[in-house]
Amino acid sequence: MKKIYLLLIFCFIATLGFSTELAQTIQAYQADYGALRRLYSNSLSDEYFSRIQKFNQEYLTNLGKVNYNSLSEDGKIDYVLFRNYLEKELAELAIEKKSFDGVSGVLAFSKPLEEFYQGRRRAKKPEPQILAATWNDVAKQIDAQLKNLSATPKYNSWQKADLAASAVEAMSQATGEAYGYYYDFDPMFTWWMPEPWKKLDESMKVYAKALREYYTNSVKDDGSGIIGRPIGRDALEKQLAFEMIAYSPEELIAEAEKQFAWCEKEMLKASNELGFGDDWKAALEMVKEAYFPAGEWPAEVIRLAEEATDYVESNDLITVPPLAKETWRTIMISAERQRISPFFLGGESIQIAYPTSEMSHEDKMMSMRGNNPHFSRATVQHELIPGHHLQQFMNQRNMTHRRMFGTPFWTEGWALYWEFILWDKDFPRDAKDKVGMLFWRMHRCARIIFSLNYHLENMTPQECVELLVDKVGHERANAEAEVRRSFEGSYGPLYQIAYMIGALEFYALRDEVVNSGKMTEKEYHDLVMSQNAMPVEILRAKVTGNPLKKDHKASWRFLD
Repeated sequence: MKKIYLLLIFCFIATLGFSTELAQTIQAYQADYGALRRLYSNSLSDEYFSRIQKFNQEYLTNLGKVNYNSLSEDGKIDYVLFRNYLEKELAELAIEKKSFDGVSGVLAFSKPLEEFYQGRRRAKKPEPQILAATWNDVAKQIDAQLKNLSATPKYNSWQKADLAASAVEAMSQATGEAYGYYYDFDPMFTWWMPEPWKKLDESMKVYAKALREYYTNSVKDDGSGIIGRPIGRDALEKQLAFEMIAYSPEELIAEAEKQFAWCEKEMLKASNELGFGDDWKAALEMVKEAYFPAGEWPAEVIRLAEEATDYVESNDLITVPPLAKETWRTIMISAERQRISPFFLGGESIQIAYPTSEMSHEDKMMSMRGNNPHFSRATVQHELIPGHHLQQFMNQRNMTHRRMFGTPFWTEGWALYWEFILWDKDFPRDAKDKVGMLFWRMHRCARIIFSLNYHLENMTPQECVELLVDKVGHERANAEAEVRRSFEGSYGPLYQIAYMIGALEFYALRDEVVNSGKMTEKEYHDLVMSQNAMPVEILRAKVTGNPLKKDHKASWRFLD
């Protein structure tokens, strides 16, 4: 009996690890790309852009030679995913190269340094006395470029100035690594080079610092202190196409406004139930005051997480592996990081925002009010189970070659989708919970409205902040942090819209297969978790069994 049990476990693991005809090719691509990135470590150089462009183009060309019709269903899905990924990489690389070309003049001094660090890769023996004289001359050239900087036009955005400075810093880092390779191992190098390197390194640092400050924003500070860079309609539409979203920015904004109207209607019901009539903002303020005392909040977060896990398991909504329940843990978010992330961050570790002693009294109160238990009823499960932690856990164990096809429409969409499902199943215990869950749903709608309008240049950052404060009811500091994270952080232009739009994709797909009786909820949810990350439109082909064409492009009108 024990042998049979072990055999069943092995078969289950083998099923989880099932790979497709293209899995090995995709894994080879990841390994090859990693090897090239480690070799051509200066990603702000012509050498890097040229090699990576050639690399991606070669893979795309070879992929086109595959007999698509001979592939299995999963093989065809991998083909479309990989083709779309490579086309997106090439398009983004071209944009990055164009941006680099716009500032590459700051590297006019760099040819001798590039030759030095390129030679170091194969341990080319330098001629230290000649190299010392060369570096001395390069340092003088950098100093001259710095001196002449004021005679050149300023960059028209902080992003361009930062890129120019980063290019110089990347050159310094690559040169410094090569210097460290020879120093103390080559006696003559060690005798000749320390002083020239010290001067060269200092010149590059001073030059980079000056470049980073040498700009005048074409996008003026509107008073918010938040200065991003709108990307415009053309770039938005291209990114939507790569994400397999077959809608225009205006159509998505209209859907967000429709969803927001539904939220307001439900918020009015909850407000009336709480005795505030149609003044739902007063009801919201009352809910915010239900915060936990400082020091006691993490324990409640644990309780909320365990409650959500028990709920989805007891209602047979999704399979939760025991190890997934065992391995998550908590981290507190520092005061500095709360300026960007004022709520939760999730995954294997749920990161909790709550006041620290160094915060001002106002910031402490906003942190506690914004992280009350009724707001958090919607978000703790979003971050852990069945949200981000379960996603990451399953992605590390299923179709692992697909992890590079991840998209926020899948990642954030899935987590928010569960907020929809739990609402439908009366997970909120009372009207206060409803207010808390609706607050976040309204927030996701507002994210679409403000982020797309910002990138279409219809709204300023300050107007985005006011939208979150006035229409959603955010604490002002939290609203500013949200907008700052959207436009000044490392998130892509579509990241903030991906929550609601991705959730609506999963919801529409659920309607196709669960509400129609083709699958149970658990079968649908388990199937999604077994496929790893990808644009939801491509996932739909697996869930519905509808075949994909070789040249598949975004076409699913899931909002219609």
